[in-house]
Amino acid sequence: MAVNFSNVTLKATIGSISQMPKDDLPQIAFSGRSNVGKSSLLNAIFQRKNFARTSSQPGKTVTINFYCVDNSFYLVDLPGYGYAKRTQQQKRQWSDLVEGYLSGENKNLCGIVQLIDMKVGATEDDDMMLRWLFDTSTPYFVVATKADKLNKTEFEKQKKMLTDYDMIIENTPVIPFSNIKSIGRDETVKQILKLLKN
Repeated sequence: MAVNFSNVTLKATIGSISQMPKDDLPQIAFSGRSNVGKSSLLNAIFQRKNFARTSSQPGKTVTINFYCVDNSFYLVDLPGYGYAKRTQQQKRQWSDLVEGYLSGENKNLCGIVQLIDMKVGATEDDDMMLRWLFDTSTPYFVVATKADKLNKTEFEKQKKMLTDYDMIIENTPVIPFSNIKSIGRDETVKQILKLLKN
């Protein structure tokens, strides 16, 4: 499957499930806590600078972005979770939007790219998402972001910890990623294409 990942358009930014694109293109969603580096990963995948933008107010953006790649499928940027400063109303909005998107009614969802901060490791919020992925048998792989923040010893230790982490299903790919060090982009693309084929 030859795909031009640089041929990308922002098809929709939605604040409610009723606004989702009505076509049947397959979707791969990106999930992770606020400030985990989803925009950096998406920009690396698209090989476009600043195409996927970071919110000026981290954690307060409660919208889902649908990026249409090569007129073939969507990469879907879910709003980050685990942001403590959200109001109760924002938390409810996040919950309604994300749970609505992830519900079994979304037949176009082919899998999840689960982002975990490599330096921080998996948080309680990450565990909740990993549990949901397990319980729903949703295909996924893990991208361990901010790999450039660790020295070689820390890098190997954190990679092993995530690879062996009991909340991550055995043999699930764990891909260290750093835009700064140009690592992980090609392997991430390869795993996205694999999810699309399933």
